[in-house]
Amino acid sequence: MIHVDLEDFFIIECVDKNGKQKWVENIQNLVVTAGLNDILDKYFKGSTYTASHFVGLSAGTPTFAAADTMASHSGWTESAVYSEATRPAYTPGTVSAGSVSNSASKASFSINSSGTVGGAFIVTNSTKSGTTGTLYGGGAFTGGNRSVVSGDTINVTVTATAAAA
Repeated sequence: MIHVDLEDFFIIECVDKNGKQKWVENIQNLVVTAGLNDILDKYFKGSTYTASHFVGLSAGTPTFAAADTMASHSGWTESAVYSEATRPAYTPGTVSAGSVSNSASKASFSINSSGTVGGAFIVTNSTKSGTTGTLYGGGAFTGGNRSVVSGDTINVTVTATAAAA
């Protein structure tokens, strides 16, 4: 019997107003139950499909759990320290060898106030600080919380992989 592991790997980079790298975080994403159910529903059942996914930032010290949804996630809150009116789109490139990435079109956040960022997530709704849509998954920084200030930019690369195990 072969089973498939779904894994997502985030590279989150913060650069200052001069384009100088301040920090980089590499994190694994937990695919939550709602995200897994959504994949199975769309692919195997042929339910109405949408390819719209968006990247969000979590505030400090997030704890993501398999039971999390956008309406209920007691272990973390969303950070809205960026000037964009909505969450940036996750725009993946070509699928190859069981993997797809948005490296050619990173999700970018223009930071407009001081704050703390602790991780990132993927959701099907673009509403900044919204509580609807399907949460696909999220992950916390392995190096702990990171500080940001107005003028910084956070760029998020997400690589999704489906591998036989």
